[in-house]
Amino acid sequence: MDIKEGDIIDRGTSASGVVVQVREKKGPLRAAIPYMPFPVAVICLFLNTFVPGLGTFVSAFTVLCGARTDLPDRHICCVFWLNIAAALIQILTAIVMVGWIMSIFWGMDMVILAISQGYRDQGMPQQL
Repeated sequence: MDIKEGDIIDRGTSASGVVVQVREKKGPLRAAIPYMPFPVAVICLFLNTFVPGLGTFVSAFTVLCGARTDLPDRHICCVFWLNIAAALIQILTAIVMVGWIMSIFWGMDMVILAISQGYRDQGMPQQL
């Protein structure tokens, strides 16, 4: 059975020898969210919950401190300014509640990325 791009496979059926991988496509702003340590991500979520955009603004500086993102091909300064732009969008649109909601979800994404990084790092040996 030949499977081509665009073919639909029903659930419950299997195609032998086919590897299916799901990959989330992120826009540049969302891909610029840094992978931070868990406590820092929780602080940023807390800040974003009560002052929209403040946690995102703080997270921008973690990029300058070496936090990695899903934009490895972009320069650090570019990723920093993308995070600053996201913070400004959250601050400016908080008046109509859109920015506040976006800010809370942004903080939740930071915590989710921190947790996923922790699971990823558990399987790797520690460097001394």
